[in-house]
Amino acid sequence: MDHNTQQETAHGPAKRKEMSRRQFLSYTLGGAGAFMAGGAILPMIRFAVDPILVKKQKGSFVKAIEESKVTNEPQQIDFTVHQVDGWYESDPKMQAWITKDASGKIFALSPICKHLGCTIGKFGKEIPNVYLCPCHGAEYTIDGKNLKVAPKPLDQYQVKTDNGWVYLGPLEPNSRV
Repeated sequence: MDHNTQQETAHGPAKRKEMSRRQFLSYTLGGAGAFMAGGAILPMIRFAVDPILVKKQKGSFVKAIEESKVTNEPQQIDFTVHQVDGWYESDPKMQAWITKDASGKIFALSPICKHLGCTIGKFGKEIPNVYLCPCHGAEYTIDGKNLKVAPKPLDQYQVKTDNGWVYLGPLEPNSRV
């Protein structure tokens, strides 16, 4: 093979692979279908994942009772907390048993029994200074220590005082007992 023929075959026009009408139609319809499916599926994925992506807010404190009204005798108070669960916002009513200890420090206990979740009550006449669960007879001291039936002490609220008011924050494990 001489030099000229070798050069012509090396630099000749490239052969193009032609696309048939059927292939073009398949690619076009497949691409349009994928685009439409993505448009329908992506909002659903975003809807499902969005609550996970939202940063959790630290528990806020709620104004509960005037500081002057808190005594050494436990008293049950009601308050509301604004909460957001995904897209659902609500203001549930909560309760707490609030009192002062011997040193005058204010603390508040959750009224939810650690046995099976019933609401406890204070029966000072029958058993002095004991919280009693009416469901299964669990008993707790005034500090929330479990005496019988319940496996753990009552949870306590974070407490802070400001301008003569007592504010209750999120629940935490009882550190008093």
